[in-house]
Amino acid sequence: MPNAPLPTSPSFTASDGAPFPPGALWLPDEQAFNFSIFSRNATAITLLLYRADDLATPCLRVPFRLPHNKTGDMWHARVPASHAGDACYYGYSVAGPCRPEDGLLFDAEKLLLDPYARGVFFPPGFDRAAACRPGPTAGRAPLGVLPGRADTPPPPIRRPRRHDHDLVIYELHVRAFTRDPSSGVPAAWRGSYAALTARIPYLKALGITAVELMPVFQRDPLHGTFWGYMPLNFFSPHAGYASDGTVDTALREFREMVAALHEAEIELFLDVVYNHTAEDHSGGPVWSYRGIDNASYYSSTPGTPFRATNRSGCGNDLDVAAPVVRQLILSSVWFWIAEMGIDGLRFDLASTFSVDETGHVDPTEPPIVTELSDTAHHWHTRLIAEPWAGDGSLMQLGRAFPGRTWRQWNARFRDDVRRFLRGDQGCVPLLMTRLYGSTDLFPDDRAHAARPYQSINYLASHDGLTLRDLFSYDDPGQFAANCGHQGAADAPEPVQALRRRQTRNGFCLLMLANGTPMFQAGDEFGHSRGGDPNPYDRDDTTNWLDWRLTENEAPLLRFVRMLVAFRAAHPSIARSVGWRDDVSWHGVDGGDPDLRPVSRSLAFFLRGATMEDDDLYVLINGWDDTLHFALPEAAQGAGTAWRGVIDTAAAPPADILPPEAALPVGDMERLTVQARAIRVLLRTRRDKTRQDNTR
Repeated sequence: MPNAPLPTSPSFTASDGAPFPPGALWLPDEQAFNFSIFSRNATAITLLLYRADDLATPCLRVPFRLPHNKTGDMWHARVPASHAGDACYYGYSVAGPCRPEDGLLFDAEKLLLDPYARGVFFPPGFDRAAACRPGPTAGRAPLGVLPGRADTPPPPIRRPRRHDHDLVIYELHVRAFTRDPSSGVPAAWRGSYAALTARIPYLKALGITAVELMPVFQRDPLHGTFWGYMPLNFFSPHAGYASDGTVDTALREFREMVAALHEAEIELFLDVVYNHTAEDHSGGPVWSYRGIDNASYYSSTPGTPFRATNRSGCGNDLDVAAPVVRQLILSSVWFWIAEMGIDGLRFDLASTFSVDETGHVDPTEPPIVTELSDTAHHWHTRLIAEPWAGDGSLMQLGRAFPGRTWRQWNARFRDDVRRFLRGDQGCVPLLMTRLYGSTDLFPDDRAHAARPYQSINYLASHDGLTLRDLFSYDDPGQFAANCGHQGAADAPEPVQALRRRQTRNGFCLLMLANGTPMFQAGDEFGHSRGGDPNPYDRDDTTNWLDWRLTENEAPLLRFVRMLVAFRAAHPSIARSVGWRDDVSWHGVDGGDPDLRPVSRSLAFFLRGATMEDDDLYVLINGWDDTLHFALPEAAQGAGTAWRGVIDTAAAPPADILPPEAALPVGDMERLTVQARAIRVLLRTRRDKTRQDNTR
């Protein structure tokens, strides 16, 4: 592979500069830039500055001299603004040995992006193919954006109140959320951070209290991914989500979006990917890490020759146990929390953090997990793990995950509740465990002291079928049943009615369970992706939300809004510990629940006294026939009459009622629950009634 220098341009002998912090930093007191970049195996590094009018030839070349511009593995230099002139962008040429068998892939002809760049610029000649083959890439490679020279810090961040029992997470994709013309935002804004800001009144009315954005890290715009799980840079919001597609606008609109969400008392979480990069499998593009020091940034199978590991399923796992990668991740996390104002992070394939430098799994607490936990505690930030690896080699759900205080996506909740709704055998005991708070995974005993809220409960997310498709398509791998007709379109009315009922059932079980509920954007009004469980590359109506459904499916949207409000109004549901003695479980006859494999029915009585709340009685019928439940002795007395507030089989608006509009239930000895339906009864305790009357 050639190692020739880039085109000749003016050179400058820089002062030493400082090794930390990494990246490009503007120093207003000195009117200079400090540049710092890591490379353990490079033999020479040259900083290249570019003007906007010539993106192929650098306006200034700054060779890093030894020993002045190197400290340990950090290469650094200080460049006065007078020498930088009107340069806007920068990159690096990194020379060194090319020995693929040792993981060394240096090529001084490649123009390389700073991993710490706070903005990424793609020139008009940007060419992914050129980065995949030997030879120069000047004018065709992404460049770092030089930091601004204005001495104005970002505006202060106002944090929203921290939600507890009323925390409800809403997962959405920035572009898909408003890209469709039906979104109601100006055409120039659609699919942008600004458009999401414009839809905050909808989020507020929905009642959710946290938004979790699918990845917004800058990615390669030519890669073909839509969901964003192939990050190019960990410090830049994706410019494609800016209303005008520019870096500066992306930074500004992202911060404005955060501020507006916080003003609405909505927290913002980011889905972040730190396990691999957009440089892809072996033979993929050389954009940044691979050319700067492939063997230091990427993980390899122990032994020789160098062979990249593939726990992420993307062929280029970052070596998250290596200090240089840990520093990169921690710096990125700090940036998004401290400078961009986010309130939480959901870590994609977080189990990859458990692999140490030898390739073995550390079952205790790996350094990166401890360091991230310390950062989160400092900023009172929530950490959420996807507790598995992409290749299926690691599943650390529950107490097996090393981050003892982290929340986790609970795939067992998803699968067990889906199976119950499908009508599988043996699911009633599993359903009880999931509703109680999944204490089999998050035990709240003295030894483990886990909390139910660490379980992120969900039925559908970006990864898999939507909730509407779950009841519209037969898909054994997704535990999906089509209710008697394959496909979302042209279903007869009885099938559609059953699907609507099952959708309400799913939302009902999600919101009645102890833990932290999450649902994805569009499920509240029946968005379908045509049965595709993995449209990661579809920038079209498959992923775009059709907002006309908010009118066509207005009864479902009303049901979800009121259900979210019902959960928020009843803190006895979501607790910091299990329900313990406040819950009793029952069968159709009012006695003990039927736990036989053939059983499909369950009832439970949840006392609200401990939480100064109302009592709830929940009746669940998973059979295809009507059931008549008896009220257990435990649920008799000690309060006013029971009122029916939720009935998923009732025609809207009777499917969910405000408590003041709910009438007392008549025959309390035999409570009728229609086929495939859930009823929720509410009773105000006598002592609470007296308290309310004296206020």
